[in-house]
Amino acid sequence: MTVTPQQIEDKLRAAIQVDHLEIIDTSGNCGGAYNVVIVSPDFQKKMTLARHKMVNQILAEEIANVHAFSQKTLTPEQWAKEQAK
Repeated sequence: MTVTPQQIEDKLRAAIQVDHLEIIDTSGNCGGAYNVVIVSPDFQKKMTLARHKMVNQILAEEIANVHAFSQKTLTPEQWAKEQAK
């Protein structure tokens, strides 16, 4: 099964509040590897590992069907600081 960026986006937006989302297909557009940046207030007061587990649970089916999946999970405040750099 090929995983599309739209599938990833739809699943994430249905499960958590998303303020910003970047989905980059790093496999040459074959849907086999993705890097994602997710900004959500739902990540407040959660350590990075807990955030990643949350995303992994939401995207369990999609992650099982790709070769590589990398994620960066940020709160809106962390995102604002990063953008100000």
